[in-house]
Amino acid sequence: METNNTDGMLFLAAEAFQSKNFGLAADVYECQLLHLRDPSTQQDLLLKRADALAFDGKLTEAFEVYRKASEIERLQPVQLDNLIEYLSTIIKTKDRTDSQTRQETNSVWVGYDAFACRICYGFLYEPVTLPCGHCFCKKCLDREKMPLCCKECNDCTKLNDVKNYRVNVVLSNLLSKWFPIQLRAVQLRREGNGLYAEKRMDAALEKYNEAIQLAPRDHVLYSNRSQINSSLNNYEAALNDAEMACNLMPLWSKGHIRKAQSLVTLGKCEEALREYLIVITLDPESKLSRTEAQKILSDLLSPVTDQVHNRILDSTNLLSSRTRIKGSILNTSASSCITTTSSKSYKDGKNVITSDEKLTLLPLLSESKSDSSFETMSCSEKKGEDQVDLSICHPTVIDRSVFFKRKRSSSEDSQVDNGDICKRSKSEMTQNEEATSWSAVLADLIDPSDLECSLCMRLFYEPVTTPCGHTFCLKCLERCLDHNPKCPLCKMNLEEYLAESKYNKTVLMENLICKYLPNELMDRQKVNAEEIEDLSNLNKNVPIFVCTMAFPTVPCPLHIFEPCYRLMIRRCMEMGTKQFGMCLGDNLKGFADYGCLLEIRNVEFFADGRSVVDTIGKRRFKVTEHHQRDGYNTADIEYLEDVKVEGVAEKELQALHDAVYDQALIWVNSLKAEQKERIVGHFGPMPEKDSEPQSSPNGPSWCWWLLAVLPLEGRAQLPFLALTSLKDRLIGIRRVLLFISRNRTSR
Repeated sequence: METNNTDGMLFLAAEAFQSKNFGLAADVYECQLLHLRDPSTQQDLLLKRADALAFDGKLTEAFEVYRKASEIERLQPVQLDNLIEYLSTIIKTKDRTDSQTRQETNSVWVGYDAFACRICYGFLYEPVTLPCGHCFCKKCLDREKMPLCCKECNDCTKLNDVKNYRVNVVLSNLLSKWFPIQLRAVQLRREGNGLYAEKRMDAALEKYNEAIQLAPRDHVLYSNRSQINSSLNNYEAALNDAEMACNLMPLWSKGHIRKAQSLVTLGKCEEALREYLIVITLDPESKLSRTEAQKILSDLLSPVTDQVHNRILDSTNLLSSRTRIKGSILNTSASSCITTTSSKSYKDGKNVITSDEKLTLLPLLSESKSDSSFETMSCSEKKGEDQVDLSICHPTVIDRSVFFKRKRSSSEDSQVDNGDICKRSKSEMTQNEEATSWSAVLADLIDPSDLECSLCMRLFYEPVTTPCGHTFCLKCLERCLDHNPKCPLCKMNLEEYLAESKYNKTVLMENLICKYLPNELMDRQKVNAEEIEDLSNLNKNVPIFVCTMAFPTVPCPLHIFEPCYRLMIRRCMEMGTKQFGMCLGDNLKGFADYGCLLEIRNVEFFADGRSVVDTIGKRRFKVTEHHQRDGYNTADIEYLEDVKVEGVAEKELQALHDAVYDQALIWVNSLKAEQKERIVGHFGPMPEKDSEPQSSPNGPSWCWWLLAVLPLEGRAQLPFLALTSLKDRLIGIRRVLLFISRNRTSR
């Protein structure tokens, strides 16, 4: 009975933990521990109770219980998974910043404005444009897992050959023209990487020193140099570089990994734990960070001293995001970095630290209250003489993370403290960042001719980049693919790209044009608007499909494969009219003088560019002028309507209408079952008789349905379309029915 009761209580505790009633779970586990003597079972319950206390925000008690559990047997890293989950989750869930603040600071987090790869956050080198329209470094994409998912819009492309996508030619040339110094820095970085792979560490370090001289704001350079310094056993220099990378790009997880690794080599495990927790917050999929954090916690909780848990508590204090983000952006600006760096010297890849640069490690996680609320720390600085500053610029202060507070000697008292910096207005911050932004240089460099489509020789309008790296106006590209599924420039096969039938604008190119060429874009938009107005006019230059007879209210499915009609159908869809004219061919004029306007109900595209278009007849028209446009026929037209009659003529028309309808119904019912099935499958069932024959300007719909299914040639059907007298049309239909009936009888 006692065992059953114990199992029931443990089940209750597990349910309480699952439902987030952590206090109840901790109390139940505590009660059960009083009756246990088996060490392994006791350790398991101690860990569960510690987890419950941690998630309940009672960290002091939690670490005490973790310590007791470790005294029974050293804790394995995997046993601390819940604690890691709590320490990382608490940063995310309790340190929320509204979306407006994120948008305000986004341009600062991304050091190169629009010209940054959103994977490495570094300068966009060898840019490749994905189908969604966003650009990334080619090497960054090569390292991504498949299927590829865009870091900007989370679009998971369906294309399997994204790794074969080529560099965006236009954008790559523009970046080379606008940022030659940064391009040289990236090239030096690659040379340094090659030397590092050959284990020529000193030579690699020299390359990176040279690159940083050219691009002092490139966080990737500092991160990689940190790795080189670690290989050369320059651990303090490695830490300095890692901290600089974090300061320049606070939301880049790799920089924090570098920093954590450097801290571990220097024996600063508590600070390393903090950095790994930051990485888990930024990148929950980072297995390395989770494993290393577990190992550090396991070591820290091992029963070496009775004050172990106090060490951890002293190194785990959180800060509210609004204070931190504000201070971070201001402290990590390029000008701040330069100012701070000026008090130091750098020789042979090593930092020479001045005696007045000192700071102390603030707690990373403090004991949370029962409601798990966070402490909000002041940005003001405090004096002290504890530790030497190993950073090159201001301390890292980022969203969902922690930071160092700088201590100053008496000689620094006259300087503005962080509290004053935090009070700077947003306008001052914006001006400072704009002064150091890469995009600021473009105002004098950008040339409209750099952004011209090679097909229309005009400014890019809705620029689209193909997998082969060439950029065109959307409409220009579509027209070319109508004729040949190959790139107009390099002739690369684009059948798979064409099959998607979804061309997204290249975001960076579009933004560049909008920002730096607003007047030119306005002129281009005006030309496009005039073209749209002209194309959407359903009286002038109406597109004409020369093919078969079409009638009002009658379905007319079409198979489109000719390039000119692909263009025509696409324009009808884009203009929103979804309408075009259908006429019979004419040897002299090109097409007949009468036709029917069709409305597109649905289009199904195929991989080779062909399409099946579902249309239905709308209105009859008469052609007044014949034209051509971009390879297909157009016409100026006027619409036809039946002339209404009244009085005695209306009664006679009603009687004629009913008689002809009955005659038509007899003929339809006399058809074989197979014939009727084919007719219904193509044109639908015969419409019902209209109670008011003159209610529609085109007359009764059953008349047009019957004309479509009667065994008549197009030339015999065309006169019915031109008639504006319902009486004449009914008389003509009656004659045709009589003729068909007589022929059937004579056979």
